[in-house]
Amino acid sequence: MLYIANKKTSLIIFKILMRKKRDLVTIILLILSGECIYILPYVLARIFRPTFLEVFNLSNFELGSLFSVYGIVAIFSYIFGGVIADSFSPRKLISTALFLTALGGVFLATFPSYNILKIIYGYWGITTVLLFWGAMIKATRLWGGSNSQGRAYGYLDGGRGIVAALIGSISVFIFSFSLTNDINSSNLIERQEAFKYVILFSSFLISIVGLLVLLFMNTKEDFKSANHSSINSIKKIKEVLKLKSVWLLMIIIMSAYVGYKTTDIYSLYASDVMFFDQINASKVGSLQLYLRPIICVLIGLLADRTNSSSWIIIGFIIMLFGASIFAVGIINSEMNFIFILSLIIVAVGTYAARALYYAIFQEGNIPIGIMGTAVGIISVVGYTPDIFASPVMGYFLDNYPGNLGHQYVFSMLVVFSLFGLIASIKFAKISNKTFKLIV
Repeated sequence: MLYIANKKTSLIIFKILMRKKRDLVTIILLILSGECIYILPYVLARIFRPTFLEVFNLSNFELGSLFSVYGIVAIFSYIFGGVIADSFSPRKLISTALFLTALGGVFLATFPSYNILKIIYGYWGITTVLLFWGAMIKATRLWGGSNSQGRAYGYLDGGRGIVAALIGSISVFIFSFSLTNDINSSNLIERQEAFKYVILFSSFLISIVGLLVLLFMNTKEDFKSANHSSINSIKKIKEVLKLKSVWLLMIIIMSAYVGYKTTDIYSLYASDVMFFDQINASKVGSLQLYLRPIICVLIGLLADRTNSSSWIIIGFIIMLFGASIFAVGIINSEMNFIFILSLIIVAVGTYAARALYYAIFQEGNIPIGIMGTAVGIISVVGYTPDIFASPVMGYFLDNYPGNLGHQYVFSMLVVFSLFGLIASIKFAKISNKTFKLIV
């Protein structure tokens, strides 16, 4: 009898360990795929913005228009992508999205015309949103269960931050190493050739992650969820949309996402206002990404011990303060320390709000059975900055050179920080969450 009991105990322990191992592999693959898929559409332009504009012969407004094309396609993709996420295996959706996104990088490496770039960015709006976004968010909520939503999304966005920072550093190294001459003495052809290696490396990395997801992501629970998803999820979402919390979530996500879009110009600010060369400006764009994992993981852990909505409120307060420093225009080329400190403040607020805006879905009482569809519908409004933010920033930066254009951009961020702060306070009230930070 003792032998049988020990055998049963050992079997239970073995199953628990195997489950934890599968959970670890799943969250790692979600983290890798969640960031790698956006290297080509977003990360490269964020880190290498001055270089990106030069090698593709673009103005800031034209680059913003490419993001706008992406955003327009993405708006429709969010709706249908949510329904798809409720119907198919995340493993297949995520891996397919990664392979197709990497294929777009092959065409990007040919340095096509502006009109072809529009097609590529529209294509990425389909691969990264229609096939990917809803599947990733739903898989993460399933991974977090009922008691660890803050940790799940904190790990996801924090892990994505680590991946983005590492990829950024590697990309800067590849770019600088591939230049045959010093950055200041190299010509356009040499810079294009060096940047091509960065693009091809990114495409290769995305493909490898897609293969790993296809082979190793655990989807047993995902299939179960898909099978139980109602074919009437679109009808059910109408009932969810009657909730005030859903509309507040749209405003919260939209406001936080404007903050995230503003990180696109950090390297350009370093170049235009602080007069850094392209390599050092790219390092600024890369190094600020290292704040993301630290803030996201810390905030995620704290949120599970208190509540997520309280920390989102704090995130918007910090974002508002940091954006105000840049908006008043007190930073100049001789204030490197103040520049870095202010950049850190804005980044901390941005990543704190961004890390948790999906964690509060549970506080908003959104059923897991229609999670994918809910994400799609809410994202239609929440991610509209993909359409308007980049062109507006591009207009300011092109028409008001130097510090003034950046002041206008950060003034826009001040406004949206206020919107997000008000919405998050109201959300906390209607979801019966008191504002407390007792840890």
